[in-house]
Amino acid sequence: MSVRFAGYAAVFDAVDRGGDVVRRGAFAGARRVPLLWQHRGTPVGEIEAIGEDRRGLRVIGCVEAPELAERLRRGAVTGLSFGYRVKQASRGTPREITALDLIEVSLVASPMQPLARVHALD
Repeated sequence: MSVRFAGYAAVFDAVDRGGDVVRRGAFAGARRVPLLWQHRGTPVGEIEAIGEDRRGLRVIGCVEAPELAERLRRGAVTGLSFGYRVKQASRGTPREITALDLIEVSLVASPMQPLARVHALD
């Protein structure tokens, strides 16, 4: 059985574990992308809505893969992440990403950005 969720795949102005910080506007023009598990394989569902708000990159999706949907329901998986190609970034620490090409959104066990989480289920 599928499960719908909402959450943030990215949170603005917060340094991630890799030393990057994504700035507001970096996802300008973001479109729907595949929903993956751990950034690999075939899609496990779909992203229904995606876009920037004041906090970050907010996504609404539906997980179709039964085992992953059950993990999400139980709260065993709450992390979100995104795959991208940098278009514009500053050099330095932290690296400030100001423009990128969004490739995919993933549910993950341990997100690079600890604040990137599922926050609601339906």
